[in-house]
Amino acid sequence: MNDSVTGTVKAGTALGAGARGTAAVVEIRDVAVRFRAKKREVTALRDVSLDVAAGEFVSIVGPSGCGKSTLLKLVSGLLKPSAGSVRLQGDPVNGPRSDIGYVFQRAALLEWRSARRNILLQAEMRGMPSGEARRRADELIELTGLNGFEDALPHELSGGMQQRVALCRALLHRPPVLLMDEPFGALDALTREQMNVELHRIWRETGTTVLLVTHSIAESVYLANRVVVMSARPGTIAELIEVDLPAERDYAATMALPPFASATTRIRELLGAGSSAD
Repeated sequence: MNDSVTGTVKAGTALGAGARGTAAVVEIRDVAVRFRAKKREVTALRDVSLDVAAGEFVSIVGPSGCGKSTLLKLVSGLLKPSAGSVRLQGDPVNGPRSDIGYVFQRAALLEWRSARRNILLQAEMRGMPSGEARRRADELIELTGLNGFEDALPHELSGGMQQRVALCRALLHRPPVLLMDEPFGALDALTREQMNVELHRIWRETGTTVLLVTHSIAESVYLANRVVVMSARPGTIAELIEVDLPAERDYAATMALPPFASATTRIRELLGAGSSAD
């Protein structure tokens, strides 16, 4: 396998927190997921091992149906592995976890609730003290640039603003791990670029550990410390790519950097892709 990108590792190797000298907050060990479909067994994931360090941003790319979203479900406890184990903050994941945040492709806001009240829905569901929740919501509204739109209903917000509300809702309880499943896939190209810039800034300011599933190769490299490149089903890790980019990343300038071009080229080689992972 070509090792032209600095820091890449080959299939079956788990480069993780131990190798990076930092304790892992997410530990996935020899995981497989199998299920029955039309009287036959389908293997969705096979022999997947991955460590994610506290405060790290890891992107996951791969062909459709390779198990990217399944990985997030394993970490959240919404799905149990058929083999192997998953640990979060050192504890086995044996069921749904309350110490994560989850952002999906659709914002899934309640149409009759304002932006602020959609954010505070998280607090109501978790029984958070109201004063603490309101203060935290104000911090996140400021952080995401939603000032002036706190009382707007979802239909009064653009797609990008709706996703900012969803992000605030996911971060309200200060989760140590944020899972994001193609959160910007439904946005137009310009808004998506703007949200990439905003998400990277928010990640740097909050220090939250992030696992992002995306079909955009450029997005995966721009945002992450490392990119997990998965093979076609049964999904396994084809390669882990270290992203050697500045901590502060101007979008256009980052795209022009040689390490950005090197990483995206290598991912396209692995996926046999043109401009996207699909």
